[in-house]
Amino acid sequence: MSRIKALQYYILARLLLAPLMIWTIVTVVFFLLRVLPWLLQSTIGDPVDAVLGSRAPESVKEEYRQRLGLADPLWVQYLRYLGSLLRFDLGSSLTSQGEAVWDTIGRHFPATAELAVCSMAIALLIGITVGMLAASRPNSWLDVGGRLFGIITYALPMFWMGMLMQLLFAVQLGWFPIGDRFPASLFPPPGPTGLYTIDSLLAGDLTSFCTALYHLFLPSLTLGLLLSGIFERIVRVNLKQTLRADYVEAARARGIPERRILVAHALKNAMIPVITILGLTFASLLGGAILTEVTFSWPGLANRLYDAISLRDYPTVQGILVFFAVLVVIASIAIDILNAYIDPRIRY
Repeated sequence: MSRIKALQYYILARLLLAPLMIWTIVTVVFFLLRVLPWLLQSTIGDPVDAVLGSRAPESVKEEYRQRLGLADPLWVQYLRYLGSLLRFDLGSSLTSQGEAVWDTIGRHFPATAELAVCSMAIALLIGITVGMLAASRPNSWLDVGGRLFGIITYALPMFWMGMLMQLLFAVQLGWFPIGDRFPASLFPPPGPTGLYTIDSLLAGDLTSFCTALYHLFLPSLTLGLLLSGIFERIVRVNLKQTLRADYVEAARARGIPERRILVAHALKNAMIPVITILGLTFASLLGGAILTEVTFSWPGLANRLYDAISLRDYPTVQGILVFFAVLVVIASIAIDILNAYIDPRIRY
């Protein structure tokens, strides 16, 4: 079988597995939300108590459960929910005056996307740079420092790092705002994308662009710094192995400068595992975004998910988690296909 044909079969298999992965996540989330109050033997997960209050009469609560369909058998609720998903209907919020979940996603996701892209860019920049410096000087203080950097950044709790960055750069030094996405006294840049940096550039408003970057920098730096340890470890280990390869020794024997060997020859092959890990890091990025957005009061979709969980808003929690699951699956498939295409050593 030719490599092109094998790659086509591999892509088809990954695409066919995607609905199964999404269905598994949807099923786990659905039953976990509804079984949680029974497991805890309390009303801590009951959305009716979250909306009406625990002191509401039982007759009113029961009527509200009937109206929401929560009094139906669990399998009926599950089949009804799957039918809604097949129609791309994520339902309406229980706590935001009946706002459609799709509207919630459209309003909050641009902030999360902007934070995620900037954080990933910072993570790649710092991780690859530190990994290159550590691998280029094995057993030196740069190598030891790179190892410590990777271990520390990977182990630090996100919420603790966020509060520490706020305390240092916002409270003590006053260099950056504590939170929020744009000053409350100014109108955010209007535009089609909802990304303040992109919309301000499209409008030619450099003042709004700098203001958006000013508010974006600290939360992006915090999340990117913690994720950079993953890339640093991968780049350092793989670059060390690549620098000991025969073709690198041959390049040195031909008199090619060490810097050119490092960048043009060794780094290219060492970056293949980095591309592989990008899909897994994307899931970690969304998980870290929840803690980052809550810590920095960032009005993104992850912060809205945290509020929905606190209020036991079933449709919003389910809708946002399904949306995140689809994003992770798509990113994972794209990375797998890209990696299979650029690395001829992969067998399908």
